[in-house]
Amino acid sequence: MKKYINLFLLACTLSVATSCKLDLLDNPNAVTFSNADPNFLLNRIEVDFAGFFNGASDPGMRLTRMLNQGSSLYQNAYAPQDVDGVWNTGYASIMSDVKALIPIAEGANLHIHAGAARMIRAYVLMTLVDMFGDVPSSKALDPADFNPVADKGADVYAAALKDLDDALVSFGKTSLAAPTDLLFKSNVDAWVRATNSLKLKLFLSRRLVDVSGSKAGIDALVSGKKLIESTAQNLVFRYGSNLANPDNRHPRYGGQYTTGGGDYQSNFYMWHFIQSKSNPDPRLRYYFYRQVVLNSKDVNEIRCINQQLPAHYPTGTVFCYPSQVGYWGRDHLDSQGIPPDNLRRTAWGVYPAGGKFDNNAGTPVALGAGGQGAGLHPILVASFVEFMLAESALTLGTAGMPRQYLENGIRKSMADVRAYSLATAEAGIIAAYESAQKISFAADVDAYVAEVLKLYDGAATPTEKLDVVIREYWLAAHGNGVESYNFFRRTGSPRGMQPALETNPGEFIRSFFYPSVYANRNSNAKQKTDVATQVFWDTNPKAFIK
Repeated sequence: MKKYINLFLLACTLSVATSCKLDLLDNPNAVTFSNADPNFLLNRIEVDFAGFFNGASDPGMRLTRMLNQGSSLYQNAYAPQDVDGVWNTGYASIMSDVKALIPIAEGANLHIHAGAARMIRAYVLMTLVDMFGDVPSSKALDPADFNPVADKGADVYAAALKDLDDALVSFGKTSLAAPTDLLFKSNVDAWVRATNSLKLKLFLSRRLVDVSGSKAGIDALVSGKKLIESTAQNLVFRYGSNLANPDNRHPRYGGQYTTGGGDYQSNFYMWHFIQSKSNPDPRLRYYFYRQVVLNSKDVNEIRCINQQLPAHYPTGTVFCYPSQVGYWGRDHLDSQGIPPDNLRRTAWGVYPAGGKFDNNAGTPVALGAGGQGAGLHPILVASFVEFMLAESALTLGTAGMPRQYLENGIRKSMADVRAYSLATAEAGIIAAYESAQKISFAADVDAYVAEVLKLYDGAATPTEKLDVVIREYWLAAHGNGVESYNFFRRTGSPRGMQPALETNPGEFIRSFFYPSVYANRNSNAKQKTDVATQVFWDTNPKAFIK
């Protein structure tokens, strides 16, 4: 740009014209691709990555009964404009910045920066396919093409796999400097493990359409022994506790602890932690915080308390509330209005939102309470890897014992929840509660694991064993609807999910409507007629899940 300016000024100086207008292409005081700081650009990508994950995770949690879905019909649950944010963040922010960063980083021998950018782009590409099916990829950021056609989902997955392989090559090179990144603090080994674990996720997603390729790919990853294995290697985005300038709290905390209200937890999901087994789940009080310790008897607050179990609900299915001790949520596809229950409904707990640990206090949430919002997004963690390997071993015959993977997954999830929570401002509350109640977290974990393994051993078929595995994956995936939405469509598990309140809610969302920003502005885009369209890797029957 300096050369352009100098030549232009020289031309003006030599000109015999009476005036010469300076029409610069770039503002010399603005940040451009040529002077962008690679560290700042990578940090921007990582912050947007957290926002992308949160936007993609939310509908997945609601569809898989981890949070209440406030619609009575699947077809109406998400309008095209509801997913505009995910699309815009994926394309206009993350992938645009990744495209800018890679040549800058490689030109400066900053290969860790380039590898990190490629890994994040791969995750975004995979997730867009998982949500929408065929999406633009090869021409998505072509400045000469304002109406890029959608690439086949399988081709986009192939592009994501290439990104992951190229990222591993980048991580293997000598970098001039390490990034000051927000995810792994320049730990190259952690970046490598996260990249390999994303490859595991990709191969497992494709297992229904590429059995041999998925098996070979996963076996190679297992033998390579470079997957996420410990809490320190987890792919998570950590939030802070600042209220303003900037507000860097976990979005679930900000949405609920500031004024109350926020999400309705799922009655069905909470029931699993409270009483689905003879041993209550040790994560219960970490995941959920009760603002009241007894259920309301006021039909103006909980309308269903004087209603019978819906006729289409199987006998024994949880309905209206999961217990009598204050767990205040909603049933699946409950679209009733919002009563004044902001400071009564069960809130997000200390994990992963940075909220409060439930010590039976039964006091309302408040700004600054609990972990003050310094929560995390569990994007891909060690326990998930173990459950993926268990599914792979059961369905593809890959290396390892699925029963051992199952146990590892449960124990690693418990350890993650415990370690994170004890590092928050709630540590003293947790210690005091356990002391007063004479609770041993380790002993409770052992009892829980023993009960699950007994269920696994008693399962008569591989399908039944897989259901045990995926149900525990679902319970460990609290805060991550990206994974739950995928494994629900891929396996049909957990089976026996709570039905919708309506007898016929329509077809389950196998993929979302295309966002309005794409469908309305791209002349080559064709909007779906319904939400029953399956993504390329979902070859299960039409009515496979509900």
